[in-house]
Amino acid sequence: MRSITFPAPLLLLLILLANYFNVSEATPTKLGACRPSGTITGKTPPPGQCNQENDSDCCKAGEKYKTYKCSPSITSETRATLTINSFEKGGDGGGPSECDDNYHSNSIPIVALSTGWYDGGSRCFNNITVRYNGRSVQAMVVDECDSTMGCDDDHDYQPPCPNNIVDGSKAVWEALGISDPDDVGSIEITWSED
Repeated sequence: MRSITFPAPLLLLLILLANYFNVSEATPTKLGACRPSGTITGKTPPPGQCNQENDSDCCKAGEKYKTYKCSPSITSETRATLTINSFEKGGDGGGPSECDDNYHSNSIPIVALSTGWYDGGSRCFNNITVRYNGRSVQAMVVDECDSTMGCDDDHDYQPPCPNNIVDGSKAVWEALGISDPDDVGSIEITWSED
């Protein structure tokens, strides 16, 4: 049997390529994290076009924003960042919710999940349990916090969502004992599927 030998630089290149294609940018790694799938270059929003309710960020011209097609792996206590979102018409959430193309009252416990966790709508209308500081609340998934797109009219000229966001209504925050989420900005929480 004849053996095949490769020059060292070619062998190294083959190993690197095999490793690159073995860990997809769109899927979680063994550690439960995921890699960015690309970037979006920000542009200055037209005057009055970026709603800053709940201290939402507006895209900045020339700034690079990471995009993600994945989110960290879901466990019995998935770690996430809770942010505040308005699901009402005219709110900083932008357009109607992805799950049903409707707006929703901020007085009910509802959430939007980062793209990977939203999973193409497979979690629409499912309840998740959000936990913080010894308190918990059940909240219904009604929307996607888009991690793949942003800085455009459809996304209210806001940057793409990070890949680990649970974007909650005011009712979610209040149930967790925080009456003014704007003072806090974001908190580290855990969540699980019911």
